[in-house]
Amino acid sequence: MSPFVAEIIGTGILVLLGDGVVANVLLKKSKGENAGWIVITTGWGLAVALAVYAVGWISGAHINPAVTVGLAAIGKFPWADVPGYIAAQMIGAFLGAVLVFLAYLPHWRETEDQGAKLGVFCTAPAIRNVTSNLITEIIGTAMLVLGVLAIGHPNNELGALGALLVGFLVWGIGLSLGGPTGYAINPARDLGPRIAHALLPIPGKGGSDWGYSWIPVVGPIIGGVLGALLFAGLWGA
Repeated sequence: MSPFVAEIIGTGILVLLGDGVVANVLLKKSKGENAGWIVITTGWGLAVALAVYAVGWISGAHINPAVTVGLAAIGKFPWADVPGYIAAQMIGAFLGAVLVFLAYLPHWRETEDQGAKLGVFCTAPAIRNVTSNLITEIIGTAMLVLGVLAIGHPNNELGALGALLVGFLVWGIGLSLGGPTGYAINPARDLGPRIAHALLPIPGKGGSDWGYSWIPVVGPIIGGVLGALLFAGLWGA
C-alpha cells in the first residue's frame, strides 16, 4: 500500500468513527441520542488511535494537514510530499463523511435541527467571534502537534503504545479545549466533510456555513506550525 492510499484510508477511518459518534449523539432516534460531550470526545480519541494503528507504519498516519505541514516546517517531512498527503487526507475525510451519511440514512429525515445535521460533518463555534475562534483552534492544534512529537520522541521508547497515547491526547484536547469551537484541529477533518454536507442529498439540511469554514483550516495550520516549532525549539528535535 502506498502512503497516499494509507492517508486516504487512515483519514477515512478517523472521520467515519469521529463524525459517526457525533451523528450517534445528535441525530434523532439514534440509540446514542443526547449521550453528551464525553461520548463525543471519547469517540474521537478512539477514532484517532485506530487510524494511527491502521496506517501509521505505512504513511506515518498524519491524517491531518496541520500535522503534515508542521512536520515539514521543522524538517521532519519533505515539502515535496506535502500536497499529495493533503490531497489524500481531503479525499479520505470526504469519503468517511459519505459513509456516515449512509450509516445514519433514516435519521436525517427524523432530525429537524439543521445545525445538528451540519454539526455531524463539521465544527461550529459556541460563541461566534472570529478572533477568539481562530485563537482557540491555533492553541488546540499547537497542543496536538507538540503532543504528537513528544509522544513519538525516541527517548520515550513507547513503541506501539504511542498510537493509543495519541488517541488519549486528542481525547484530552477535546475535553479541555473543545468547548469554544468543537476542536476541529484538523483542516481535512472539517473541510472534507463540510464539502460532503454541501453535496449530499440530506433532507432539510440547510447551508454549510462557508463563512466560518476558513477558521478550522487556517487556525489548525498556524497552530500545527507553531506547535512543531515550539517542540523543536524546546526539545531541540
